[in-house]
Amino acid sequence: MLPPAGGGSSLWRLPGMRSQGYLCVLAFTSFFLTLSSLPLYSIAIGTSTGAAGLVTTVMLVSTVAAQTLVPAAVSRWGLLRVLGAGLVLLGAPAPLYVIEHQFWWVLLVSAVRGLGFAVITVLMPLVASAMVPAGRQGEAIGIYGLAIAVPNLLGVPIGVALTSAGEFRWVAIASAAPLLALPLLRPIGRAMLPRGVGVGVGVGAGVGAGAEPTRADASGAVRAIAGVTLVLLVVTLSGGGVLTFLPVVRSSGRLATVALLLFGAAGALSRWRAGALSDRWGSRVLLPTAVIVAAGGMTLLAMGLALPSTVVLLIGAVVLGAGLGAVQNVTLLVAFRRAGPAKQTTASAVWNAAYDSGTAIGALVVGLVAAGGPGFSWTFAGCAVLILATLPLAMTATRSLR
Repeated sequence: MLPPAGGGSSLWRLPGMRSQGYLCVLAFTSFFLTLSSLPLYSIAIGTSTGAAGLVTTVMLVSTVAAQTLVPAAVSRWGLLRVLGAGLVLLGAPAPLYVIEHQFWWVLLVSAVRGLGFAVITVLMPLVASAMVPAGRQGEAIGIYGLAIAVPNLLGVPIGVALTSAGEFRWVAIASAAPLLALPLLRPIGRAMLPRGVGVGVGVGAGVGAGAEPTRADASGAVRAIAGVTLVLLVVTLSGGGVLTFLPVVRSSGRLATVALLLFGAAGALSRWRAGALSDRWGSRVLLPTAVIVAAGGMTLLAMGLALPSTVVLLIGAVVLGAGLGAVQNVTLLVAFRRAGPAKQTTASAVWNAAYDSGTAIGALVVGLVAAGGPGFSWTFAGCAVLILATLPLAMTATRSLR
């Protein structure tokens, strides 16, 4: 028997929740192991430092492009078949990195893996929310966020350490981990089917295909969530700039590492707990609050660089991480609710495209603006103003919601 909405029973006891958590850990371990290690490997095989970053760009462009196709694929073949294909596309090519020590080959393999990563990022939030009773979706998506955070915190430094030691082949082999998640699809499917939760095109059908949405239906869903996805894009733009350039602007690599670890840990904790808080308090209060917290974190980071002050910088990293984590969770919930049950696959695809695009834009634009004259402290302060400018959008997007 399912726990009541808002009850205190652990969601981990529900059928399939552990399976989807393990699947997320395996899939995102593959992604994060190679996220920072691939540019290092590219340099090791003779690529210039300036060009090495293309490997991340290529995978991200492939991911964003494929995310827009996932709803149609689910409509045609069903969620579980498409999810299985995503696991294969993300994991199976990874060991192939080391069979040809050429940069073009690294780019090609990364582009293929980006297709699989697109499927995982779009469908796993839907899977998490499909296995819980009404009123507990926020907590379920929070658990999904926590399952992402663990490989993020561990996978990046492990991948970099192994690659720096000349052992990238072990990174490539370990990045086939999503293949180990294929047997988990069956218990996930069993957990979703009995409740018949219609959380998107083809989801309620489990393995089968659902009714294909019309272009007008998809356009309507995109319009309905445009405001909240713009909020997400702006906040993640700022976060992407911090992740990319904080190690560059601090003379102490150890301090930057500690700041980024605090940023990631705060984001993981916030994304996890924000889901449960949203179930209790509603997104109308939580999303504007999260936007204000994120803007405050960027302001503190700017102050920490300008003074300079190590304490203020570290506090800023924690506050920004907490705000960003909450914004991620709550904007996804709002997108699902505004799109409606039948269009949640489309909502997830648009949300993920906005998230990945925001991160990529931030990694490019923040550096260009800072290099143009104002420096990083003023650029971070400008990001804080930009985040605050989205506050009316956050309030409007949640006005009709609990």
